[in-house]
Amino acid sequence: MDPEVARTLDELERKIAELERTLSSMAASPEPVPGATTGTPVAPVAPVAPAPGLTASPAEPEPQPARAWSRVVDERIEHEAPRSPRLAPPRGPEPPVVRRPVLQARSPQATRSVGPEEMLRFRDRLERAARDLTHDYDELLGRLSYATVSSPAGPTISFARGAPSLDIVDVDGLRDAAVRAFESDPAGTTAYGTSIGYPRLRSWIADRHGVEPERVLVTNGSMQADAFLFEHLIRPGDEVIVERPSYDRTLLSLRQRGARLHAVELEPDGIDTDALARLLEGGAAVRPKLAHIIPNFQNPAGYTLSLAKRQALLELAGRHEFVVFEDDPYVTLRFSGEELPTMLSLDPERVVYASSFSKTVCPGIRVGYLVGPTELIKAIAQLATNTYISPNMVAQSIVYEFCASGAIERSIETVKAALAERAHTLAEALRRELPEARFVEPQGGYFMWVTLPEGTDVHALFQAAADRGVSFVKGTDFLLDGGENTLRLAYSGVTPEQIDAGVARLAEAYRSL
Repeated sequence: MDPEVARTLDELERKIAELERTLSSMAASPEPVPGATTGTPVAPVAPVAPAPGLTASPAEPEPQPARAWSRVVDERIEHEAPRSPRLAPPRGPEPPVVRRPVLQARSPQATRSVGPEEMLRFRDRLERAARDLTHDYDELLGRLSYATVSSPAGPTISFARGAPSLDIVDVDGLRDAAVRAFESDPAGTTAYGTSIGYPRLRSWIADRHGVEPERVLVTNGSMQADAFLFEHLIRPGDEVIVERPSYDRTLLSLRQRGARLHAVELEPDGIDTDALARLLEGGAAVRPKLAHIIPNFQNPAGYTLSLAKRQALLELAGRHEFVVFEDDPYVTLRFSGEELPTMLSLDPERVVYASSFSKTVCPGIRVGYLVGPTELIKAIAQLATNTYISPNMVAQSIVYEFCASGAIERSIETVKAALAERAHTLAEALRRELPEARFVEPQGGYFMWVTLPEGTDVHALFQAAADRGVSFVKGTDFLLDGGENTLRLAYSGVTPEQIDAGVARLAEAYRSL
């Protein structure tokens, strides 16, 4: 931690501890506080526990629980740069405690005594100041976007996680939305609710997609929406079409349910629909129940399904009677190119749609949703009821307030501007530092898929990169087979400066193989 920040927080903690001890003494005093009106007793003040590390004086009363506050710091940084002790060494015996403390104002004109209420207010001011400083410090830590491990090259630069850095999360907007949620609908925010989700948010999502609320189910993140759909539709042995590569958690979820997966090659304009047609219509024809598609800025590839392929895919789904699962958490994060219609809007009876607020609001909010035919949503709602009664009403009511106020649009613009700069910086750094790499510069989203020359061992590269303080996800994690010369780079959580430094380290690791 920065020494100046540490000293300031230490001083605030010391003052709070002194005030708590004084208040405890005042509460235990058998005599009235000087300056009080004769005959009017001063309301007793509950004894307050000493600050962490303080030992109560034997002459003081038994400490009672007090309102506490805590400081959250980066444990690695604090461990590497220990602060000077906050408190003096253990004290020896103390003289008897004087039970009539009076705090005189510094001004010569001020003659009145200070009562417990005023001291409590002052302590609250100190606590608020400490919390504000801690918040500012934590925000700076978040903007570093470093992993909490170090290497000889310095703090690790991570291209591994698909999450935004704190500097592009609207923390103030979320705080305001939380206040409004508890003020405008305390009953709905704090209740169990029902499995369909927070009704106001459900209606907002329905309006957004131009469907009836009965076609919407709000869940704890889009991964739970996926899980509910798979649980309802997929049985062991059912055939499912997936993209190659595809999101690793989706592959895992489907395989755990015993699905037989058929991976169809992903091209820069989306899944190869010609190859899919051959798979569906060949001699050993596949009869899928579901096709899982990430149409916009696909995870992990960053590719987008073209309009022509969206239409071709829907035509194949209609002819061969399978459901298209449109998994679309990145749809609003387009920073270049032409916006395309969702497949849900093109064929609302054939498509089940999922999305999330993790990428546009923040990952920690854990709110996602499904949109689909009414009967399917009704069946999944019953499954949700049997699973958890209802999802998180507090989180969903906050998201509703955030969306209804228009903050969601401002947040999306902030995120898109940052992602555009970071994606371009990553592409330029790769062209400069690693010209052997092949990739498609994305038009939105969080990810870039990189293919290195044949024969590259991505497992060896992963370790060599880690030794130099840079991390990524191996392409083999997103494939049922192959991909030993591929990797995914996430640029959402790193600044342009970190991208330049990270790609330089990655190139050095590649040349060391």
